[in-house]
Amino acid sequence: MSKAAISTDVQFHRRVGLKMAAAIREVLWNRPGSHRQGVLVVRLGSGRATYHRYDPVRREHLINLGLEMIAAKQQPGQCGEWLSTREILNRGYFQRQVSVAHLLAHTCVHEFAHLVQTVQGERRRGAVHNPAFYRILDNLHADGVADAVLEYLTSAEEVLVAPLDATPVTVAMRSSTVGFRRGDCVAFAYRQQTHTGRITRVNRRTCSVDGTGASRGLRFRVSPSLLERLDGP
Repeated sequence: MSKAAISTDVQFHRRVGLKMAAAIREVLWNRPGSHRQGVLVVRLGSGRATYHRYDPVRREHLINLGLEMIAAKQQPGQCGEWLSTREILNRGYFQRQVSVAHLLAHTCVHEFAHLVQTVQGERRRGAVHNPAFYRILDNLHADGVADAVLEYLTSAEEVLVAPLDATPVTVAMRSSTVGFRRGDCVAFAYRQQTHTGRITRVNRRTCSVDGTGASRGLRFRVSPSLLERLDGP
């Protein structure tokens, strides 16, 4: 691929990221009844990390959208590695249809659900994706808010230049270590408990994972078929 093509792709991904940021502010943050407390900052990061953080001193909510995440979610072959995909399929969001537009719209809603979770005092260290979080996320989909975000992203062709693809794809869930890399944040179930961790080594058949949060101090070797990639810390 030429340097010009790569540059064009990066510019397009940045435009998509800016539109996602606008959707978070306009559709989610500014909607009637939104859990607005403090201020909201949405920024574009250069890597894959996509997350919500709250600074209680400044009363500032930060949502970081990774440009590499935006690029990766536009590759059908990489869909199966994302937590977003598993949530859409397992929880019935968007009629269980996975597409570029569905994945990116859901990403906006997922991170905003963490914001609401924090405002409601339901965020727990080591158990971020807890039942309270999924209750909030389910409600955002059931109330039509996620559909509004999807419409916002797909109807803005004049900003995105090219429309986001809303054609559903067949997702092949990942069964090898391909696609995982050192530093990725993951979650997995072990002995009826959900653990979170960070990959420290990618082996041929397994991934070495150091526990984080409530699992800090523990080390695991996990089959990639059991791992769910977390979009951020």
